[in-house]
Amino acid sequence: MHINSHFAVGVIIASFLNYFLKFNAFEFFLIVFFSFICDFDVFFSKFSKDNNHRMLITHSIIPSFVIIFIGYLFSLTFLIISGFVYFTHIFIDTLDWGTNFFYFQHKQVGLKLLIPKEEFENLPLYLSKYKNPASYFDNKYYSSKLFLTIEVLLFIFMWIFILIFALDYILITLIYFLGLFFHLSRHIQLKKTEE
Repeated sequence: MHINSHFAVGVIIASFLNYFLKFNAFEFFLIVFFSFICDFDVFFSKFSKDNNHRMLITHSIIPSFVIIFIGYLFSLTFLIISGFVYFTHIFIDTLDWGTNFFYFQHKQVGLKLLIPKEEFENLPLYLSKYKNPASYFDNKYYSSKLFLTIEVLLFIFMWIFILIFALDYILITLIYFLGLFFHLSRHIQLKKTEE
């Protein structure tokens, strides 16, 4: 799932819970921040198996449990929720390509709805058909009606939830468009590379 969609999930959860718990701006932002922060591990891909950032410990459930434990230790409800939101990101990532969910087994697990088993098992062969291997994943993602529909629905629900439950924090939604811009510009660039 794209970073902007994870961000939308964070806004939905933070907004809904804000109705009951009345977060301050820092708490609200931190919950949303933990919904997408682990995707910045892409900058450390070179340290992971096959340069796949989803194989790093940051794309496992371990950090979410650490965050939840710290929140519990210091009785910080917003931090416990942040850990849950982080976990939600990891779980969602098992749906498209899979992720190193438990970390120690060092393999991607999940439904991997965007990559058939045969292609997953012979991935280097399929990646070699592209000038830039990232184009394989980009092409799969943008040709999936299911994932594009999910992206649109998350965007709509993000707006509904923040308007109903957390109107004071509506400006945070501007960050969504940064993630969307990043992914769309990358998509356009990869298409140009393959032409």
